[in-house]
Amino acid sequence: MLELNFSQTLGTHCLTLNETLPASGITAIFGVSGAGKTSLINAISGLTRPQKGRIALNGRVLHDAENGICLTPEKRRIGYVFQDARLFPHYKVRGNLRYGMAKSMTGQFDKLVSLLGIEALLDRLPGSLSGGEKQRVAIGRALLTAPELLLLDEPLASLDIPRKRELLPYLQRLAREINIPMLYVSHSLDEILHLADKVMVLEDGQVKAFGPLEEVWGSSVMHPWLPKEQQSSILKVSVLEHHPHYAMTALALGDQHLWVNKLSQPLQSILRIRIQASDVSLVLQPPQQTSIRNVLRAKVANCYDDNGQVEVQLEIGGRTLWARISPWARDELSIKPGLWLYAQVKSVSITA
Repeated sequence: MLELNFSQTLGTHCLTLNETLPASGITAIFGVSGAGKTSLINAISGLTRPQKGRIALNGRVLHDAENGICLTPEKRRIGYVFQDARLFPHYKVRGNLRYGMAKSMTGQFDKLVSLLGIEALLDRLPGSLSGGEKQRVAIGRALLTAPELLLLDEPLASLDIPRKRELLPYLQRLAREINIPMLYVSHSLDEILHLADKVMVLEDGQVKAFGPLEEVWGSSVMHPWLPKEQQSSILKVSVLEHHPHYAMTALALGDQHLWVNKLSQPLQSILRIRIQASDVSLVLQPPQQTSIRNVLRAKVANCYDDNGQVEVQLEIGGRTLWARISPWARDELSIKPGLWLYAQVKSVSITA
């Protein structure tokens, strides 16, 4: 558990935190350049020193301005992966990995190398590696120091799209396989969508939102960040059943269910799905004899005018689903907060 209760002046702004971050999973720190993302993890790592407040990791005080406590970076047991890999050019990959390796990690070396898929790189020099390979080695080196927390400062920012796609599955695998919490700094919505369990949105040094990915993504806080074509909902669901005759899988959403193209996950598996707001249509009564497999009872929570269109926030089983409609449709159906209606979603439009 990471306790953050501090403030630090950043030019004309002040980075102010009063949050407790979980002891597992990936927490994404999201915001535009200058929002305070890197300043936050630099304060946690000990690279900078907040003027006020306290930082504690798993009950161990790292910084306490009032009591004059400020552990040096090497005493904090925190791993740090930068945008550039910062490998030692004269050491082979094996030497880079073993540099600073904790004795307690000796028996974990082979497993970690396998998780990162770098077995074939051990005897190569950094100069011969691709950007994605270098970052995998940098992540391995940080983990082999036996940290209690891993900080990743936009580790994919310097990579081209193919290299980003290459590295994402390894980060997802690490999140599942190792029991070390990670703070992942990014301004990429795609990376956050693929990796984050929780999201903290920073703006001018202030926390605008913090919580599970599905809740933050579905909140109005995220709408200014999402291009119109990316306005969507992220929902956590479980696998309910596989259709006996058709290549379809039913997912539980509260006490209702969604049919999607058949998934390989076993029953009761938990997963996330993404539904574009433009793929959700609204009706006041359930339709008869329709090709649309998903007709969900929903309550209108709010409506927002947005450049000639209307974003409708719906509540379904305690989750948020967004729909995009025209002002004409809103007026004709008298859609307003508190109205119960039905949301239609094509099975083929749902991304799992």
